[in-house]
Amino acid sequence: MVSIKENLEKVTAQLPNGVRLVAVSKFHPVEELAEAYEAGQRLFGENRAQELIAKAPQLPEDIRWHFIGHLQKNKVRAIMPHVSVIESVDSVKLLSLIEKEAARIDRTVDVLLQLHVAQEETKSGFSVDEVLEAGEAGELTCYPHVRVCGVMAMASLTDDMEQVAQEFDLVRRTYLTLKDGPFDESEDFNELSMGMSDDWQVAVKYGATLVRIGTAVFGPRSY
Repeated sequence: MVSIKENLEKVTAQLPNGVRLVAVSKFHPVEELAEAYEAGQRLFGENRAQELIAKAPQLPEDIRWHFIGHLQKNKVRAIMPHVSVIESVDSVKLLSLIEKEAARIDRTVDVLLQLHVAQEETKSGFSVDEVLEAGEAGELTCYPHVRVCGVMAMASLTDDMEQVAQEFDLVRRTYLTLKDGPFDESEDFNELSMGMSDDWQVAVKYGATLVRIGTAVFGPRSY
């Protein structure tokens, strides 16, 4: 049986310089995360607030937790002490609430703006028009306790890699428009999080700096 350490080594060996792995650890027990940590992994992604809150205190403090799932507004306060990056900011309202909760405990939190470019309506995120309009209106850059560090997106769940490539290209172009517009003076706006186990190679071709990979690292979920 291939170990998590071996899986990590295989995945990271394929990543180009400048591309970092977020090991998606949802539905995997703390013991498996600890094995990945011992192998050198420090970025972990969780989709569910309850899991992040339960796991974080049991693992080393130098882990950087990325929250990558849909974030319910009533969970923001609970994850705030633990999370390093909230990748799934899908509205100005959520951004404002994150600012409020970060200020409450006197910390600054990094976030990514989630774009909705996939065909599935069930996926969350700003539309391209919405995020550009919010940027022009100054609604993305007025938060003293929030650093907007880039964008995140998921492609459609399809075997058509041409469609996936078109979607990642749209994300990249939107990111560059934001970087040249409302974030042109920001030194922090430099992250492009896209690509998962089945399509990360395509995402890297379109400028991904973070890839979110779970199954290829941990195997099928444990519970």
